[in-house]
Amino acid sequence: MPLIYSEDRPDWTFLSNHAHVLICIAQQPDVRLAEVAQLVGIGERAVHRIVHELSDSGYLSVTKEGRNNVYEIHLNKPLRHPLESHHSIQEIISPLLKKSSNKK
Repeated sequence: MPLIYSEDRPDWTFLSNHAHVLICIAQQPDVRLAEVAQLVGIGERAVHRIVHELSDSGYLSVTKEGRNNVYEIHLNKPLRHPLESHHSIQEIISPLLKKSSNKK
């Protein structure tokens, strides 16, 4: 399902595209990056760049299984900005992966 903005929805979000990509990968570690691009609402090249940046920085590992990539997020890694560096990736990702029982 592509990301669509409407008049009721602002054109900015609180999380970066890097966080959105991580959330997609956390939800489905064998996701195809073309699908991530569609879900996040950015180009496939941007997703590839983000995955490489996250991998190069040690936040993500990529392993090949057959013809597909499988991703592993290193949840114990600290957030990068000094204001949040005392928190880990897990503290951001875990609550966002929980299904809300209040959704209707």
